Amino acid sequence: MSNAELNRRDFFSWTRTGLGGAALASLLARDDKLRAAVVPGEASDPPPHFAPKAKRVIHVVACGGFSQVDSFDYKPELEKRHGQPLGGNERPDVFFGQVGLLRKNDWAFRQRGESGLWVSELLPHIAGVADELTLIRSMWAETSNHTPATFQESSGFRLNGFPTIGAWLSFGLGNDTDNLPTYVVIPDTRGLPASGSINWTNGFLPARHQGVVIRSRGTAIDDLQPARSIDAKTEVASRALLRRLNERHLRQTAPAGLADVAEEELAQVPGHDALVARIRSYELAAKMQLAVPEVSDLGAETASTQEAYGLNDKATVDFGRSCLLARRLLERGVRFIQMFSGGAFGSPRINWDGHEDMRENHAREAIRIDQPIAALIRDLRSRGMLDDTLIVFTSEFGRTPFAQSAAGVLGAGRDHNQYGFTVWMAGAGLKPGLAYGSTDEVGWKAVEDRVSWHDFHATVLHLLGINHERLTYYHNGIQRRLTNVHGEVVRGILA
Repeated sequence: MSNAELNRRDFFSWTRTGLGGAALASLLARDDKLRAAVVPGEASDPPPHFAPKAKRVIHVVACGGFSQVDSFDYKPELEKRHGQPLGGNERPDVFFGQVGLLRKNDWAFRQRGESGLWVSELLPHIAGVADELTLIRSMWAETSNHTPATFQESSGFRLNGFPTIGAWLSFGLGNDTDNLPTYVVIPDTRGLPASGSINWTNGFLPARHQGVVIRSRGTAIDDLQPARSIDAKTEVASRALLRRLNERHLRQTAPAGLADVAEEELAQVPGHDALVARIRSYELAAKMQLAVPEVSDLGAETASTQEAYGLNDKATVDFGRSCLLARRLLERGVRFIQMFSGGAFGSPRINWDGHEDMRENHAREAIRIDQPIAALIRDLRSRGMLDDTLIVFTSEFGRTPFAQSAAGVLGAGRDHNQYGFTVWMAGAGLKPGLAYGSTDEVGWKAVEDRVSWHDFHATVLHLLGINHERLTYYHNGIQRRLTNVHGEVVRGILA
């Protein structure tokens, strides 16, 4: 841009109100003269409440119901009783009401690494990093219905409208960068999960804490770049006008006596949150116009890195790109990244809901994620990032050890199982190579050291230096929190 186009005063106005500010900041940052600013949290009792082990989180969500008995929860008794009825006096309460014969694991199990964790051949690459994993084999949920179970998995409540864990962390901890969102969502390339954006809602927290979708394939964010180029002076003038109009509206609609308070105080006034969030979203978008193309340029990675993540293989390229994008986002200060494996329900299935044929369903889904996730763990470890990064892998529930079929029939599929399933964690503050808790002898119900979603969420917050009882928000007469009025930290998995 020439001096003839902008005089000195116009230049400084442009850097303050237009995209030029983000551009100048980006250029200075590349010269190590200026770092992206930290975005503070907003909690009234701000964390950390004690020294954190983790600074950031990657949450992999396996949509549909990931089978524990075919992956991480080895049950020799199930193999012995293959083809026999479940037995006992209790009639299982399952989603489709079909209780067939017991079905052994469809993939062979072996003990892995120095820890000896049992991991099946369903996930051979993840089995190769078993010594980094911390398994919780005694999870249980309150429902076997996908949508409310998924809400509880992310928010602690079975109803929608409650903030997800990513929104709570955005609210409580803020971000280590101001040119990328605090809470990023990377959906499955095949489609969004059931209920779409409710899965990353801010609920009743301020609107700016909702997750921001960044795609790993195609256009990273819709409408981030203008459809046509805009003259610099026009850009400056339009943004300055927009800011004046926004501020005038904020003050004209403020309650009596508040028209002259600072914008930050106005943001707390009921009815103003949506507008303030929109103002800030546009300010963030201006910075993201430079940050997102750079962070999503996976071609900047070495050929060996791309190969390790599976970017050269049709089966793994989609989730491999998601995992590599996640690592690059972490490096640039993003606090919480949620990656979805699986989309909404329908036919053909594009998730882990193996009702009809477990071998076909889980084999197809596992090959998409196995190599990329293992590569992500190894990559973070080699860069020294796993020491302060927490990776969690969850599903809304597990699957039954008996077939989904008529009584006396050995079917090929498994139904939903809320009573006992497995999740795993890796990274900061955990005992690696550990299996915590257990299900019964066939893998149906959690029986030892049972862990609820409230306990799980309390533990994740604890690893981030947050007392789950102190991260609260007053809403509709109640001091709300992620863990409701429940939750105990699972101390048996902590280092």
